[in-house]
Amino acid sequence: MTRSKACGSQNVYHTKRVSLQEKKTQDLSSPLRKDGDYTIAGLFRIHRITFEMKSRPEVDICASMGNRSSHGYYLAQAMRVSIAEINNSRCLLPNVTLGYEIYDICSQLTNLYATLGLLSQGAEGCHSHQHIPVADNYTGYLPKAVAVIGPDSSENALITASLLGIFLMPEISYEASSPILSRKRAHPSFLRTIPSDRLQAEALVRLLKDFQWTWVAAVGSDNTYGRQGLHTLHEVAIKEGICFAYQGIIFMETSSQELVENVHAVLASKTEVVILFANKRGATMFFQEVVRQNVTGKVWLGTEDWSLSREIWDIHGIRSIGTVIGVTIMQAPLPEMWDFEAASRHSESHRPQASCFQGCNKTCSQLCSQLYVPALQPLLEPSPYDTQAAFNVYSAIYAVAHSLHRLLGCRTGVCRKNTVYPWQLLKEIKEVNFSVKGRQIYFDSNGDPLTGYDIVQWKWADQIWSFDVIAIFSSNPVNLTIHWEKLQWHTRDNQVPVSVCSKDCAVGEQKVLQGIHQCCFHCVTCSPGTFLNKSNPYTCQMCQEDEWAPAGSETCFPRATIFLHWSDRISQALLSAATLLLVLLAGALFVFAQKANTPVVRSAGGWLCFVMLSALAGANASLYCYFGVPSRYTCLLRTSMYTVSFNICLACMAARSFQIILIFKMASKAPGLYEAWKNHHGCGLFIGACTGLQGAIFLIYLCATPPFPHKNYDTSDQVTLLECKERSSVLSLLGFVGNGLLGIFCFVISYMGKDLPNSYNEAKCTTFSLIIYFASLISYSTTFSVYRGKYLPAIHVASLLLPLFGIFGGYFVPKIYPLQI
Repeated sequence: MTRSKACGSQNVYHTKRVSLQEKKTQDLSSPLRKDGDYTIAGLFRIHRITFEMKSRPEVDICASMGNRSSHGYYLAQAMRVSIAEINNSRCLLPNVTLGYEIYDICSQLTNLYATLGLLSQGAEGCHSHQHIPVADNYTGYLPKAVAVIGPDSSENALITASLLGIFLMPEISYEASSPILSRKRAHPSFLRTIPSDRLQAEALVRLLKDFQWTWVAAVGSDNTYGRQGLHTLHEVAIKEGICFAYQGIIFMETSSQELVENVHAVLASKTEVVILFANKRGATMFFQEVVRQNVTGKVWLGTEDWSLSREIWDIHGIRSIGTVIGVTIMQAPLPEMWDFEAASRHSESHRPQASCFQGCNKTCSQLCSQLYVPALQPLLEPSPYDTQAAFNVYSAIYAVAHSLHRLLGCRTGVCRKNTVYPWQLLKEIKEVNFSVKGRQIYFDSNGDPLTGYDIVQWKWADQIWSFDVIAIFSSNPVNLTIHWEKLQWHTRDNQVPVSVCSKDCAVGEQKVLQGIHQCCFHCVTCSPGTFLNKSNPYTCQMCQEDEWAPAGSETCFPRATIFLHWSDRISQALLSAATLLLVLLAGALFVFAQKANTPVVRSAGGWLCFVMLSALAGANASLYCYFGVPSRYTCLLRTSMYTVSFNICLACMAARSFQIILIFKMASKAPGLYEAWKNHHGCGLFIGACTGLQGAIFLIYLCATPPFPHKNYDTSDQVTLLECKERSSVLSLLGFVGNGLLGIFCFVISYMGKDLPNSYNEAKCTTFSLIIYFASLISYSTTFSVYRGKYLPAIHVASLLLPLFGIFGGYFVPKIYPLQI
């Protein structure tokens, strides 16, 4: 291209023809064409050329340098068939004809040349040049065609999409599947009738998940299709927990040693599943090496570019490689085109129309004269791969036609033959939604079709190449439906092959990674109190405070909440016992009150009996605070009220026992002590001092660090104990220690009076009562150290209730009995 001002004042870029032979120039400038009101351009690889290093950039002459391609021929024919159908239709574009220009793009340079040719315009006075004006606004620019169909590969499409996007010229590709082309910021006018490779990657990953294959190898061809496909596949697969033991590239233009190393690496990966994200040429080279190295017994997953390739099927020894499963574009028939092909292939006449009409049906015969081109005769029978690509071309042409139908106002029955600018047509193409051959055609916001794939499996049973559709992948919504009964594996008993790095862990076992791959691990059982969430199999998670879990659990269970329910049977038994004792204490008080002046009551202690019975009643009443859900007030009352009340009772027993010892054993030896005890009311002072000290301790305790309702999760792994929590246990412990020391003192003094007269001998009663107290205290302490179950609160209340019964039964019942005689 050269820049010149010779053809006017406007800056233009000239596309100058290559300086080659006149025959080559004629070949370059004469695409297959048909005139019409609106022209659609087609970019097809009708010839294929091998890679050739050049000393300078020049456009290849496809017809003289390349080999003819049946695939490209069928795609060109699909375009011509669809345009002929539309022109013969009376409803889609009435009174409007479509024309076409078909370009042979056998290389990137011919693709670029064809694209620039479509965009160029003739300059007045410069007949040997064409130009593309340099402007800041191309709204009114009119290229040679209103839309472009093609090209075939992602490499070529990236070139054309970049150029055509500047002019917002609609481009609909039939085979370019790179996800990069979906980026509308870079390629605003690009659309396609083949799904994006991202969708193909999602289909492959969904297939891997359904067959539980997490350890795979992947190989791609050395082009945009293969490299970008591998990248997208890895990106999607890693999110689904699938690992790649090996990823390689097939370098098609280098020595075969790299290909040998690729196959060696696949074998060394120890995987049973290999994904081949490659074009047909790369896949053919790879499988030839696979067969040469005698690789057998694997599952090969193919992409749409080669999964319906007869060339690979025809490789000698290919049947031994294992199971071949491939992703393919959903099939759609084109009977009109194949009828024409059958007629043209079997014709013996050299006259175009005669050869057509001999074999065509009615529909075909109407199109025959427009389609027959002797220069483009097919080399091979059309394959399913040709069929699916031909339908992509067919539907792309119809998408343009439906857009023109709306843009030209053809709904009235007559189309307006207005000037159609590319950007206007692009806007309409993005909005199309129609059905053709039973398939719904429309595009998403990225210009991709909302379609799916067929998943096919090669059949080795017959000598003729064949396949079965074993699954269907849909994109809207995303779903994979597998026909399990159609699957035929290479394994014994037709079992699904296993391809994992490590066997899955058992229930409740976390995966501990080994190496860099998340699929390679060893298993460790979750410890008690933790569980394995299925969303994160690599970490055992802690249960909530009010939950528990055994070792190796996948879920947590609610803890049992423990407290003394009023309605529980054991609570009712304890409440009945406490109420009974309260009634007995009240009855004893009533009897002692009636007999207050009798010698029996005076010898039993007189007023001390009333204090002791009242203290026992207070301690017994505090036990009701242990039932039900703990509250602030019950926590304040129950421990302090019981401890102080029981302290009064013990102090009375100790004072009574000391007074008897003082009278009978120490009055003569220490008369001063006796007189002081008697004159200064020693019994009352002792009881007051003990009670005051204990009361002061608990008053400070309740003011400084009052107990509060608390959920104790440390009692047991499976239970939550509702209790009264003490902020500081030192003062509370002093209270219990004080009662214990007072009980020991009382026990010693009582034992010293064991030889006193029977009417004053209370040693047996007192020691018996205190032994029950000490026994209950020791029993509860031992039980608390070894048992933290649901009955712990009940055991605690029972240990508090038992000393009260012991004192009442051991000390007061013997004194009440004589009063009732």
